[in-house]
Amino acid sequence: MSEALPAVSRPRGWRQALRDAVRSPAELAALLDLPPAVVARAAAPDFPLLVPRSFVARMRKGDPDDPLLRQVLPTAAESERTPGYVPDPVGEHGIGAGGVLKKYRHRALLIATAACPVHCRYCFRRAFPYSSQLASRADFGPAVAALARLDDVREVILSGGDPLSLDNARLERLVARLEALPSVRTVRIHTRFPVMLPERVDAGLLALLRRTRFAKVVVLHCNHPNELDDSVAEAAAALRQTGAILLNQSVLLRGVNDDADALARLSERLFQAGVLPYYLHLLDPVQGAAHFDVPAERGRELVAELRARLPGYLVPRLVREDAGRLSKTLVA
Repeated sequence: MSEALPAVSRPRGWRQALRDAVRSPAELAALLDLPPAVVARAAAPDFPLLVPRSFVARMRKGDPDDPLLRQVLPTAAESERTPGYVPDPVGEHGIGAGGVLKKYRHRALLIATAACPVHCRYCFRRAFPYSSQLASRADFGPAVAALARLDDVREVILSGGDPLSLDNARLERLVARLEALPSVRTVRIHTRFPVMLPERVDAGLLALLRRTRFAKVVVLHCNHPNELDDSVAEAAAALRQTGAILLNQSVLLRGVNDDADALARLSERLFQAGVLPYYLHLLDPVQGAAHFDVPAERGRELVAELRARLPGYLVPRLVREDAGRLSKTLVA
């Protein structure tokens, strides 16, 4: 994968590509030459399928166990009720004000939007109360006011949903309002867009990132090496040229990346694209995702094997999130 020009050009805009995303299990099965039984297992109407066609193009045809497909295809297992798997696995639903969650010292998380470019089946916010916790109301006025009352906040974390679901004009207004807060030094963006729809990294977004006074961190969410193609590498290169630091966090998922070969290849491909592995998350126990769980002990074994195979800077930290704690819990 090679370095790219500062802006990533595509034949279609990202919004059109998102409108054209696959929303039907039957269509997804047809595109991938999957047997009808795969569609028959699809379920979860309360959290419907959504996946961009460019991501589908990276899946293996005819393979119902493809690791990219497993992340996005609804299954009947999501309707099973498993003890300990709850709608609010990390204790977020009642702690926000105006779409601002203050979970960690000197940092605040802003729920910028409910929209995403993909519906990941393990999403820990699939039942999040966006109707009452959304920062984009009134052009972000209540959210910025809430942040202004937290005068110890040095970093604002843009989350969602996916904050890059906002168009460039709205993002620019949000960043401008955040820049008026003197204590804030860093903006961190957690996003699946550069992996799911690399065309989102367009000239307007890049110009916005270059202009801001903030130190910039962009955290990609990539779980498997097959997610990374040349278009993703080009988007990452363009983001780096704005001065942003690029990190990646993955979720450890059964049947997706719970083997050392896949995780090692992921770290190596990320590094080739100029992205450093950051976190490998144990699954948040959200209702409907128990079939993805990988035990913590297996996670420790995998990280130990990665340490034996890779330089230390390519080994992500194995963590979990515990409700009420002031930081991630380091597992390995």
